[in-house]
Amino acid sequence: MGIKILILAFLMWDVAYASGFNVSADGTVRVGLKRRTLDLNSLKDARFYNSNQLDGNINSGSLNEQFVYLKDYLDVQYYGEIGIGTPPQRFSVVFDTGSSNLWVPSSKCFFSISCHLHSRYRSRLSRTYTKIGKSCKIPYGSGSLSGFFSQDHVRIGDAVIEDQVFTEMTWEGLFSFLLARYDGILGLGFQDIAIGGVTSVWYNMLLQETVAQPLFSFWLNPNPKSSIGGEILFGGLDWTHFKGEHTFAPVARNGYWQIQVGDILIGNKTTGLCKDGCAAIVDTGTSFLAGPTTILAQINHAIGADGIVSWECKHVVSKYGDLIWELIILGFQPDSVCYRIGLCFYNQSDDGVSGGPEMVRKSLKLKSSSGDERALCTFCEMTVFWIKVELRKQKTKDKVFSYVDELCEKLPNPRGKSFINCDDVFKLPHISVTIANKTFPLAPREYVIRIQENRTTLCVSAFAPLDVPRPQGPLWVLGGAFLRAYHTVFDFGKMQIGFAQTA
Repeated sequence: MGIKILILAFLMWDVAYASGFNVSADGTVRVGLKRRTLDLNSLKDARFYNSNQLDGNINSGSLNEQFVYLKDYLDVQYYGEIGIGTPPQRFSVVFDTGSSNLWVPSSKCFFSISCHLHSRYRSRLSRTYTKIGKSCKIPYGSGSLSGFFSQDHVRIGDAVIEDQVFTEMTWEGLFSFLLARYDGILGLGFQDIAIGGVTSVWYNMLLQETVAQPLFSFWLNPNPKSSIGGEILFGGLDWTHFKGEHTFAPVARNGYWQIQVGDILIGNKTTGLCKDGCAAIVDTGTSFLAGPTTILAQINHAIGADGIVSWECKHVVSKYGDLIWELIILGFQPDSVCYRIGLCFYNQSDDGVSGGPEMVRKSLKLKSSSGDERALCTFCEMTVFWIKVELRKQKTKDKVFSYVDELCEKLPNPRGKSFINCDDVFKLPHISVTIANKTFPLAPREYVIRIQENRTTLCVSAFAPLDVPRPQGPLWVLGGAFLRAYHTVFDFGKMQIGFAQTA
């Protein structure tokens, strides 16, 4: 009798689980997304990194070594439910286009406190489980996850993806995961970046023909007060979630959902850096808009966001500013100015002038006041860029350097965010991104994040610094702040991404 009751309970669990999703019969799989409210703790954990900056290996050969985008997953706002195993065990996961692995906490995770506060996968309860056991590590911006591979059926809506390889997480090195409301990550990136070379969930959905069309679409609800956070639709798109037609841009590179963006505008004024094109990753796994510090300083200045006052930046301007000005006026190529001064030890262009940085350094008796040569080089390059942009506006030298000093003060805090006066939000300019020769403006309400903290409302800039060296950079990451404004179609069949105004 007890066994019959247990079997009946399992069958009812299967039915109840399937009925929890809004599913179509036309070859689409619909998953509702919940919204997690951001707080100051999660903001502190939102950081962006590039593998070249972490290991210094710029000339590596393979894709995974040459360019791996790492981020802290704790800044994600949107997550939905899936099932793993038979009968399905429920997990809340982030659907992340910036990674390609599926991982959830394991019942064998004993020594990480966060595992005990989240749903854990129990292989002994699944009749479709297959043991693999190979260990793996998944890196993130401020730590890593450790575990081992297993295989089981994964249920998304009413679609069952058979024999999916995933990671049972046994160690989570970030204490802040304790506060996360979701259990794991389901990566929707390309196969190229899958840790361990495992076949991703999305690829298996295509191989097993669980969707009618090789695309999926994201709708993030722009209304922060709504109980519905958004929706992901595999195999199609919901016409009620957008206005007009989508503008499509080709995927520029496998691995990430990466496209080419053009000029970034503040109001209707160019920032200059991306006029000839910049790479951009469309990433559902972050809430922010990440981009080069050079432009973010200009944006933060325009919207009155206060970051960290960088002494080193002002030091470069005060000590080397006149020389930088003269070299630009004399016709030196901007890419070579900092090399000629001796603050950078590589030359990106050949300006036909003999002599190297040591010759200039000795003749001018210039010495770095900081032991961090890389920081001085970065600030020098930013100063050159800012001066070059302002010179085009035919401003006087005094006005140019006054503006550059202000930009130094607006450099984003690399370990935090830039705050804005909430009373001034309605006065702020639109920030626009150019995609496929069309501008996509963001209103202040879309790039300013409001946070309730101890009955006080704080306003934070959604722009986060991400400096990726050439030739991969400059790089932008279009996260939730952009995707809330624009319904997004990830078209795998035609290798393109489309954007239309959110309805």
